[in-house]
Amino acid sequence: MNHLSTYAAAATVGEPVANIAIFGVFVAITMVVVIRASRSNATAADFFTGGRGFSGPQNGIAIAGDYLSAASFLGIAGAIAVYGYDGFLYSIGFLVAWLVALLLVAEMLRNTGKFTMADVLSFRLKQGPVRTAAALTTLAVSLFYLLAQMAGAGGLVALLLDISDKTGQSVVIAVVGVLMIVYVLVGGMKGTTWVQIIKAVLLITGAALMTIMVFAKFGFNLSDILGSAQEHVSDSTNKAVAARDVLAPGAQYGGSATSKLNFLSLGLALVLGTAGLPHVLMRFYTVPTAKEARRSVVWAIGLIGAFYLFTLVLGYGAAAIVGPDRILAAAGGQNSAAPLLAFELGGVILLGIISAVAFATILAVVAGLTITAATSFAHDIYAGVVKRGKVDDAKQVKVSRITAVVIGVIAIGLGILANGQNIAFLVALAFAVAAAANLPTILYSLFWRRFNTTGALFSMYGGLISTIVLIVFSPAVSGNKTAMLPGSDFDWFPLSNPGIVSIPLAFVLGIVGTLIGKPDEDPAKAAEMEVRSLTGVGAEKAVAH
Repeated sequence: MNHLSTYAAAATVGEPVANIAIFGVFVAITMVVVIRASRSNATAADFFTGGRGFSGPQNGIAIAGDYLSAASFLGIAGAIAVYGYDGFLYSIGFLVAWLVALLLVAEMLRNTGKFTMADVLSFRLKQGPVRTAAALTTLAVSLFYLLAQMAGAGGLVALLLDISDKTGQSVVIAVVGVLMIVYVLVGGMKGTTWVQIIKAVLLITGAALMTIMVFAKFGFNLSDILGSAQEHVSDSTNKAVAARDVLAPGAQYGGSATSKLNFLSLGLALVLGTAGLPHVLMRFYTVPTAKEARRSVVWAIGLIGAFYLFTLVLGYGAAAIVGPDRILAAAGGQNSAAPLLAFELGGVILLGIISAVAFATILAVVAGLTITAATSFAHDIYAGVVKRGKVDDAKQVKVSRITAVVIGVIAIGLGILANGQNIAFLVALAFAVAAAANLPTILYSLFWRRFNTTGALFSMYGGLISTIVLIVFSPAVSGNKTAMLPGSDFDWFPLSNPGIVSIPLAFVLGIVGTLIGKPDEDPAKAAEMEVRSLTGVGAEKAVAH
C-alpha cells in the first residue's frame, strides 16, 4: 500500500478541522466529569474501587464501557467487512465469554477479594510470592490490551486527520497516552468509571443509530444488505477478497489444517479470556454487595450482546456501502470500516460524532487498564510484598500514580510498534495471556481445596511465560507482511494465537505444582475462603478493615 493511495482514501473522509473540534468537545466534557469525581477521592478504596459506591446497573454499563473497546467497534466491524463470517467469530467469542465470568467468577470474586485479583489468589496461599506473580500477570495482560487500544487510536485519528505517515501516527498515539495518564492521575477509579458509563451510552447509541440507518438504506431487508456486500466483494480488485462468499466460513480461518487449528486456538482464548481479565475482574469490587456484582454482569451481557448484533449489520453494511477495497486502502486499514461507513451514511457530522465516540472509547478503556495495572502494583507488590501491609492509604495512592505514568510511557512505545495491526486480533492475544496466566489459578483457588502456593506459581508463571514466548515466535510478530516486525523471520510457532497450547498447559502445571509442592499450613483458611466465596459471610467485614 503506497502513501499516495492512503492519502487519497483518507482525504475523502470528512473535514479534519470538524473532526478535531468534536474530539475536543468530548475530551473536555469527560475531563470535567473526571475532575468533579476526583473531589471525593479521600482514601485508597475511593481511588482504587470508587468507594464501592456504584449500583449493579451503573457498574454493568461501566463494564460494557470497559469491554466494548476499540477492538469491538473498529476491529470487529472491519473484520466482518473484509472477512465476512470469520470476522463475526470475534463477536461470538467475546460475548460467550461472559457466561464463564457470570457463572464461575463474578460473585465469588466479589465475596473473597478487596481491591485486586491477587486478594483472591493469596487469600489462603503464601502472600508474597502469589501477590507478586498475580501483579506481574496483571501488568502483562494490561500491556497487551493497551497495545491494541493504542494501535486503534493511531489508525482512527490517522484516517480523520489525513495523517498517512507513521511518524504522525506515532505522535497521535503519544497524545492518547498522555490523556490516558491524566484521566487516571486525576480521577482514579471513580472518574474512570463515570467516563466509561458515558462512553458506553454514547457508543451503543451511536452503533444503534448507524445500524438503523444501514437497514433504512436497504429497506430494512437484511438479505439486500448481504447481497450488496457480496457484489462489492466479488468486484474487488484484490483476488483473495473477490474469490470469497461473505456468508461462508474460511476467508480468514480455514483451507488448511494450521488455519483451522488457529481458529480453535482463537476461540479458546476468547471464551476463557474474559474471566481472567484483571481490569474486568476489578470492576466487581466497585459495587457494595455480591448481589450487585451479579446484577452488573447481567446488565453487561444484555448491553454487550445488543452491541455485537449491531456489529454484524455494521460490518456487512460497510462491505455493501463502502466496499472492501476502499476500506483496505484507507489510512486505518480494516479498522477504518466503521468511520468510513459513518461518513457515507451521515457525512461530516456523523463521522465526527462516531469517531469521537470511538476515540472516547479508546481513552476510557486505556484509563481503566492503566488504573488496574497501577493498583495491582501499588496494592499487591508495594503494599503487600515490599511493605508487608504496613503502609498508609496516601502512600499506596502515590505509588499507584507513579506506576500509571510508567505504564503509560511503555504503552505508548508498544502502541507505536503495533500500529497498523487489526486491533480485534491484538485484543485476542491479551485474552490468551489472561486465560493462561490467570484463569486456572482463579478457578483452582475457588474450587479446589488441595490447591497450594506451588501450584499457583507453576500455573501463573508457566501460563504467562509460555503464552508470551509462543506469541513472540508466532506469525503475529514476524515472518509475513502483516506482522509487527515484517522485516524479520523467526516464526517457528505456526499459530498466530497460542491459546490452544498455553491454556491447557497452565491448567496442567497447576495440578503438577500442587501435587509436588508442600500443602499450605493453614487448612482453616481454605474452609473460610470456601464459605466466604459461596455465601459472602465475612466479606463486608474484610472490606471495612
